[in-house]
Amino acid sequence: MTSDATPTPHDPTTPARPRVAVVFGGRSSEHAVSCATAAGVLQAIDRDRYEVVPIGIARDGSWVLVADDPAPLQLTPGHTPEVLGRGAEVLLPKRTGDRTLVVHEPGQALAAFGEVDVVFPLLHGPYGEDGTLQGMLELADLRYVGSGVLASATGMDKHYMKLVLGGAGLPMSPFVVITDAQWRRDKAAAMDAVGALTFPVFVKPCRAGSSMGVSKVDDLDGLEAAIEAAREHDPKVIVETGIVGREIECAVLQGRGTDAPRTSMPGEIAVDLRSGHDFYDFEAKYLDEASVQLSCPADLTDEVTAEVRRVAATAFEALGCEGLARVDCFVTERGEVVLNEINTMPGFTPHSMYPRMWQASGLSYPELIDELVQLALERPVGLR
Repeated sequence: MTSDATPTPHDPTTPARPRVAVVFGGRSSEHAVSCATAAGVLQAIDRDRYEVVPIGIARDGSWVLVADDPAPLQLTPGHTPEVLGRGAEVLLPKRTGDRTLVVHEPGQALAAFGEVDVVFPLLHGPYGEDGTLQGMLELADLRYVGSGVLASATGMDKHYMKLVLGGAGLPMSPFVVITDAQWRRDKAAAMDAVGALTFPVFVKPCRAGSSMGVSKVDDLDGLEAAIEAAREHDPKVIVETGIVGREIECAVLQGRGTDAPRTSMPGEIAVDLRSGHDFYDFEAKYLDEASVQLSCPADLTDEVTAEVRRVAATAFEALGCEGLARVDCFVTERGEVVLNEINTMPGFTPHSMYPRMWQASGLSYPELIDELVQLALERPVGLR
């Protein structure tokens, strides 16, 4: 749980620093993961360079000021962080040229809290990472870190992401999409369509992350239960042929001006199958780190490394991403690179692969945060 914060308006007598609103929490099933991401950013952001305003979004959608304390936001085996929605409510500006936040405490009049220069939206999953928050910030005329509405929405929906990236000529595994209407109308037909794929398959919610609701299925017997488990997170489900290969990731940063995207050295994820995790699931990612080996840079040939970075940059530009993204691939025994997916707001704790890959490429975690904020300050909202 997070502690509440007492509104502290900006002091105009202090030296001017860009004011960064760090926004986290949200309505999705990845609420706790978002809080953990925010804990890392709040710890590492340069306070001499930026003034920070932590804003939590509760599960009911309330925007509230929270205490500037990373400790309650940590996700550990014994603690699941949550924004409770108590305290001063935050209201965004509603006209162009106005960057002033307004706060409202119960029983009191509205009060100006001061201007915000840029928003750092650290939300994962629907109602945050999927273009909805980005559209809200565009309407509010507030600069923000990360991709815009279309790239965020497309990157969140694995179905349309695959259509766009496949259209760009990037190699991907075969897949079948099962919509809510198809499943309710004829389950047997939907499962028959999946039967054309090569097993094992991975069954996933189309619009969720952090491996929530994901199952590995070895044959048709387990398919219906896996689809129902995915539907608990999203009524739209995607089923993909499993690729036998090493799990390789690459971090991407927006280029400066018209420069091409910058890519990190790739990293590798290896799950110890003796740990009871059949793949890189939620528990392995966040609660059982001993079961996973994260290596960066990955032990790849120069040719495969170059191809991973090319695929990552191509995916970033094909989707129209801005700011940051993490591109996940498989590398087969034959050295083929197969794209898995792109994440427009990847896990961002100091231990997450995205900052670790940049660390191995010469950009520290605090420097990475600074780079992203500066990119957002340089970029206008609206059509670009």
